[in-house]
Amino acid sequence: MDRMELLAALILGFLLDQLLGDPQISCHPVRLLGNLIHFFERHFFRWGKGKKHALLAGGAFMAVTVCVVTAFFVQGLLFLAGQISPVIHFAAESLLCYFLYAAKDLRVESMNVYQALKENGLEEGRKAVSMIVGRDVSRLDEAGVIKAAVETVAENTSDGVIAPLFYMAIGGPVLGWVYKAINTMDSMVGYKNETYLYFGRAAARLDDAANFLPSRLSALLMVTGAFLCGLDGPGAWKIFLRDRKNHASPNSAQTEAACAGALGVQLAGDAWYFGVLHKKKTIGDNRRSVEAEDIKRAHRLMMAAVLLSLFLAAGFQLFLAG
Repeated sequence: MDRMELLAALILGFLLDQLLGDPQISCHPVRLLGNLIHFFERHFFRWGKGKKHALLAGGAFMAVTVCVVTAFFVQGLLFLAGQISPVIHFAAESLLCYFLYAAKDLRVESMNVYQALKENGLEEGRKAVSMIVGRDVSRLDEAGVIKAAVETVAENTSDGVIAPLFYMAIGGPVLGWVYKAINTMDSMVGYKNETYLYFGRAAARLDDAANFLPSRLSALLMVTGAFLCGLDGPGAWKIFLRDRKNHASPNSAQTEAACAGALGVQLAGDAWYFGVLHKKKTIGDNRRSVEAEDIKRAHRLMMAAVLLSLFLAAGFQLFLAG
């Protein structure tokens, strides 16, 4: 692996994401990945239907198969591109990196919530936030809508930007796309409901493992970023240490805690899903009421953490190359 070429691809991919965002095309690699997961889910779920251990085995087999197929496909694509020319190889590598970043879309979607609230009121804000969260938005007041948007930015700073970059920096686009496969599987089948409790368990556990280090790195970068972008750095550190385990997931509260502390607000707490109230711990201190501007502040914190992660990735590549 040419580390300097990978570094250039990582940076170019990020710049393309900032300029273009996520392209809405039918042959988008993530959509193709979703189709692959759905294909294996349909076959392996039917194989184990009605039997706990068969569902567990089928889900585990699907998780491994999807990761292996994804790795072989991406590696094969890069190999074929390299056979054509070094320029085509670099272009393919850069595009594969580009499709893994989600920073601009995260900013755009959450800013849609900001604009809807500021210009059209609560009902439009609920509609906008429903595009990025899975909870029942009809029960949210304005503060709830803002919190949902801020929490999405905080959590997806890791899942959608820094975690893919972390794995790309280690193993190039191949490892980055294996991570994306794991993350996508979790979003499709990793639910603790009657349908996927057993079948989706392997995907959920694999996602927890894959995000263990990136989520904590992302939170530390957010804490550092808070000092650099005019937010409450000491508060981010304090709440990160205190509340980073205040979530059922071992990873989700890491960045949410850093963000809550940096903004000086309280996030998380009880939420409604599919008509059922889920009791959840809060994250952060209720030092002040949340306001729409907190969505913009969360963006600033996200970009500070992402730029720091790019700096670390560049240093890592230079170290390996030297």
